[in-house]
Amino acid sequence: MAVLRERVTKVWLVLIALTVVTTWVLSNDVFSPAAAVAGIFLIAALKVRYVMLDFMELRCAPQSVRAVFEGWIVVVIALIGGFWFLTPPVG
Repeated sequence: MAVLRERVTKVWLVLIALTVVTTWVLSNDVFSPAAAVAGIFLIAALKVRYVMLDFMELRCAPQSVRAVFEGWIVVVIALIGGFWFLTPPVG
């Protein structure tokens, strides 16, 4: 089938696999909470990047537009991660 050879199909399968890793592997008590949160943030950033590049078709966009969107991912993940890890635990 031609649809299985499409890049978008492969990206979709990777997104599904990353979702499984996030929900079933990192949500269990296999890793420390800090490692799990860091992993979840990094996987979320990777998933956002895939969606932007392949489903929003930024892969073929001008370099400046692509740089802005990829920079946005870095800034947002850095802000969320910074707030998460710098906020003292409650209780």
